[in-house]
Amino acid sequence: MIVIDYQNRKPIYEQIVERFQMLIVKGIMEADTKMPSVRSLATELSINPNTIQKAYTILEQQGYIYPVKGKGNFVSGNQALKEEQKTVFFEKLKKLIREGRELEIPKELCLEKAAEFYEEGKS
Repeated sequence: MIVIDYQNRKPIYEQIVERFQMLIVKGIMEADTKMPSVRSLATELSINPNTIQKAYTILEQQGYIYPVKGKGNFVSGNQALKEEQKTVFFEKLKKLIREGRELEIPKELCLEKAAEFYEEGKS
């Protein structure tokens, strides 16, 4: 479910947060699904439980999960999160398009490459 890339310069907790965000937004982890316990995930990934706890705290602050006293953490299933992710994506895309224009990359080439990359992701 979660794979850590030790070559990645991003901190491990950020990688965990991003992976869970995607699993939740894509609907792979459905609303009210119990999250793995901090201890079990730390053991599975061979990392410090404090790292998992930090990732869970961030996910909770962002509204992706919610805690239940004595039971653990659960997926919130908030549909607004998916819309927020789309907004963030389109802001990144807008920035990339601006960079492309500054590099004088033709619109047609951008569209062609976007279609190519989009199809690549389907397989």
